[in-house]
Amino acid sequence: MKRRQFIRLLGGAAAWPGRAFAQQGTPVIGFLSGASSWEFAHAADAFRRGLADAGYVEGRDVLIEYRWAEGRYDRVSTLVGDLIRRGVAVIAATGGVASVLAAKAATSSIPIVFANGGDPVKLGVVERLNRPGGNITGATFFNNALGPKRLQVLRDVAPKATTIALLVNPGNPNTEFDAKEIESAARSLGLRILRVNAGSEREFDLAFAIMAEQGVGALIVNADAFFYARRDQLIELATRLAVPAIYELREFAMVGGLMSYGANIAEAYRKAGVYVGRILRGEAPGDLPIQQATRFELVINLKTAKALGLTVPSTMLALADQVIE
Repeated sequence: MKRRQFIRLLGGAAAWPGRAFAQQGTPVIGFLSGASSWEFAHAADAFRRGLADAGYVEGRDVLIEYRWAEGRYDRVSTLVGDLIRRGVAVIAATGGVASVLAAKAATSSIPIVFANGGDPVKLGVVERLNRPGGNITGATFFNNALGPKRLQVLRDVAPKATTIALLVNPGNPNTEFDAKEIESAARSLGLRILRVNAGSEREFDLAFAIMAEQGVGALIVNADAFFYARRDQLIELATRLAVPAIYELREFAMVGGLMSYGANIAEAYRKAGVYVGRILRGEAPGDLPIQQATRFELVINLKTAKALGLTVPSTMLALADQVIE
C-alpha cells in the first residue's frame, strides 16, 4: 500500500471509531425502522440509492441488516440491541422518531443516521442542526411539524367545520408536541380540536365512533409510520364518516384520501443513505449538518372532494402540486 493511501486510511479510522470496523472487512449497516417492510419498501430503495451515490452497493461493498418494528414502537429498543450485538458499523434509524431515540439511548459510540419527520432539536436527538455533535446526524422532512399548516388547508376546504378531530398514535414520541401545536393553532382560529387516540388497528373503529358521536366536521390524521402503513383502512373509515380529511403524504391522496400536505420522504431517505456512505469513508457524524426538507407538496383528490360534496377553492387548486381528477 502506498504511504499516502495508508495515511488517508489511518486518518479516516482515527476520525471516527466506527470506521475501524469497516477496515476489517465488509461493513454491516443496521437499517432500523419503526414501520413495515412492505409499506416502506420505496423508502428503503431510496436509502440504497443514496448509499450507492456515496459508492457503496449492497451485497458488493456493504451488507445491510434490516429490522422492522411493524408499527409497534415498543419493539424498537429490542431491535436496536439486536443490531448492536450483530456488530453493525452504522445504524440507519428510520420509520419514526422512536427509532433514533432508542438508538441514541443504546449507544454513544456507533454512528447513527436518522430519517424521520420530527424536529430533532425539539425532541432532544441533537443539540443543533448545523453541527449536531456526538454520534448522530441525519435528514428530517419535518412532516410532524406541519400540523398547523394542514389545519389551515383543511379549514379552507371545510370552512363550516368548527370541531376538528386529530387522530394520533399515543405511542409515537412526537404525539404530544404535534398535538399541542395543532391545538394552539386551532385556538387562534376559533376552532375546537378533538384529540382521538389509536395505537393499534383494533382501536380504529372506536376512534371513528368517538368522532361520529362528537359530530366532528373534519379530520387531521397525524404524521405517523403506523398510520401510513394502514392508510387504506383509515381512508375507508374517513369515507364512511363522510368528513374531509388531510394526511401527511401523497400516498394517502393517491389511494382516495381527500388531501395530503408534506415532504417527499424518499428524498430524505436518499440523503440518509449518502450520509451513511460518507461516515463509512471516515467522516464524523457530528460534523455533518442535519439535512432538512425544503419542498412540501399539496396533493388534492378532486374525485373524493366531489363524493363529499365539497368545492375546493380555485386558488387552492392553483397552488396544488398535483390534482387527482
